[in-house]
Order: sequence, then structure tokens, then C-alpha cells
Amino acid sequence: MTKNIRESVETAQIANVSRRQLLQGATLAAGSAAILGATITSAQAKMTQAAAGYQDKPKDGNSCSTCALFKAPNGCTLVDGTISPDGWCRFYAKKS
Repeated sequence: MTKNIRESVETAQIANVSRRQLLQGATLAAGSAAILGATITSAQAKMTQAAAGYQDKPKDGNSCSTCALFKAPNGCTLVDGTISPDGWCRFYAKKS
């Protein structure tokens, strides 16, 4: 009978450690997600015009003014600097 009690205690200890580890892991994951989310929303880094292949003229009939990333009157959510509505870059995404 002592063997059964010992096995029960060992099983209970393993279960407690597993729950504890699960809670610690969940807490760590939630904290990491909160920190990462705050970092991403506060940074909002844009790429340079050169990195985006930006040009101040349209390409194949596509221009920034018809792009989903364009922010009137002269901005972009992805590319830094002054953006011409008549410009274009390799990240052009037609507005829906």
C-alpha cells in the first residue's frame, strides 16, 4: 500500500509541475506578445524610397494615387518621404 501512496504522490507532483510550467509559459507568452505589440505600433518604421524602387512617374498606367498604401495628399504607409500621387514603387497594390 505504501508503494501506491508513493506513486500517487509522485503523479500529483508531476501534475503540479506541469500546471505550474503551463501557467508560467502562458504568462511569459502573454507578456512577450504585449511587449512586441507595443514595439511594432510605436516604431512604424518606413523604408527609404530607394529601397522601395520609388519613382516620381507612373509605371504601366499604375500610380500611387490608385495604390492602397497611398495616403493623400503626398504620403505612403510603407515608403518614407514625400510621395507624388503620380509616382510608383514596386510595392504598388491597387485599391479595391
